[in-house]
Amino acid sequence: MLQNTRNEKPLNTYRSFVMDSSRWEKFKARDGDILVCTPSKCGTTWTQMICALLVFQKTNFDKPLSDISPWLDLMAAPVDEVLAQYEAQTHRRFIKTHTPFDGLPYYKNVTYLCVGRDPRDAFLSLQSHFRNINPEFIGRMMKNLPAGAAPPARPQQQGLLDAFRAWITAPASAGESAQPGATPDPAMVLNQLKSFWHYRKLPNIHFVHYSDLQRDLETEMRRIAKILGISVPEKLWPEFVAAAQFENMKADAAMYAPDVSLGAWREVGNFFNKGVSGQWRDVFGPEELAVYAEAMEKLPPDLAHWLENGRG
Repeated sequence: MLQNTRNEKPLNTYRSFVMDSSRWEKFKARDGDILVCTPSKCGTTWTQMICALLVFQKTNFDKPLSDISPWLDLMAAPVDEVLAQYEAQTHRRFIKTHTPFDGLPYYKNVTYLCVGRDPRDAFLSLQSHFRNINPEFIGRMMKNLPAGAAPPARPQQQGLLDAFRAWITAPASAGESAQPGATPDPAMVLNQLKSFWHYRKLPNIHFVHYSDLQRDLETEMRRIAKILGISVPEKLWPEFVAAAQFENMKADAAMYAPDVSLGAWREVGNFFNKGVSGQWRDVFGPEELAVYAEAMEKLPPDLAHWLENGRG
């Protein structure tokens, strides 16, 4: 059911072994803030890069992207430290979050960029993502495991079908216990996107799709600029589009991959894996696709179509 109003305070709290949505309680929004709201492996860093290009109007930044736009929910640093980073910024801020919409405050003076991707591709990308996480980083996160939060999954120890079933049927409601083997990430694609989709008539909620960025990056960047009310001199567009290309970001992974300074990755360059759509066709068989179809039937049909196709 579409909603055209929402309370300002979060409706739920989401916690996992890496994140805690209650950290938003101390955040002070400013007019024009941009919230980059995505499930994992659906184009978070890509969208942050586009925002950085548009906000700064240049392609070279004085610090790594995740230092400019840290993941507010991530418990790797004290919340007061992360909030101080944002408070000290004098430019238009763009804030990363993987929290579903019902776990976020609602600000009328803020733009929410909600980014989605075909769930099958997001899942496969997430498997590579898990394999690349530094075990020492996981150990540090486990020391701060919130009460009731599930430990991290071990997807590499499961068969593909079992891992996919656990992931795509993960609990939709805050506070539910994850199934054995399921990722405890509350930002799983279906639940995260559905939480925003019900409120898509609100004037400050906008949707961006990974496949649309791949099909026509310049058109999508121009659309995002229009959403944000940012004017870009025509002569700068070719340079900006080139800087946001997947291959160019991968080539400078130390600058653009998230949380490099926290030692999050075994191999920093592997954070940017393949960056393609449709890779599931070479991997998924009838059993995985049957599980997928059953999960998608629980979504609003227009959301299911958008997730698979984008704007087209």
